[in-house]
Amino acid sequence: MHAPLGDFDDARPAPDCLDELTGPVADAVRHWRGSVPADQIVYVDTDPQWADTAVFVEHYGRDLLERSANCVVVAARRGGETSLAACVVLSTARVDVNGVVRRHLGARKASFAPMDTATGRTGMEYGGITPVGLPEGWPVLVDSAVVDLPYVLVGSGRRRGKLLVPGKAFAELPGAVVLDGLGIAQTVA
Repeated sequence: MHAPLGDFDDARPAPDCLDELTGPVADAVRHWRGSVPADQIVYVDTDPQWADTAVFVEHYGRDLLERSANCVVVAARRGGETSLAACVVLSTARVDVNGVVRRHLGARKASFAPMDTATGRTGMEYGGITPVGLPEGWPVLVDSAVVDLPYVLVGSGRRRGKLLVPGKAFAELPGAVVLDGLGIAQTVA
């Protein structure tokens, strides 16, 4: 199969690659619902040494930078309670944690969750966290720029491999809220 974006040697419908995904991601693909059929989610096999965005686009093509998104886990605190949420923004942006995220979650303070918390609670590898298959009940804050793209490259739950997901599918993920201004433009080296 030819990937809908990028030039990858191995691209297959995600439902055909469940063994390549972490448990939570495989379960989400297996039980996929929404207007986008699961077979339109594409798994591309990539080398884990190139998983981080800057080196990934250098190796696989700079044109992917504008069509890639990062998923980060944030911890929101209010009144001694901490809750977790995921934020999905284009790779050319950074998450507005202290503005849009904090206000939307009604938190007094918000910050990036520690790595061991993010990986432990998601069941995914650091550098591969994806909004597909997050724990039930988590808010998934998605920048509107992500939803507007035909396809978006995101993590697969592991450092090896990526998912190509139709942008509109992000708005249909469990717990998804599409927000303008969630991502603040930045220059990526």
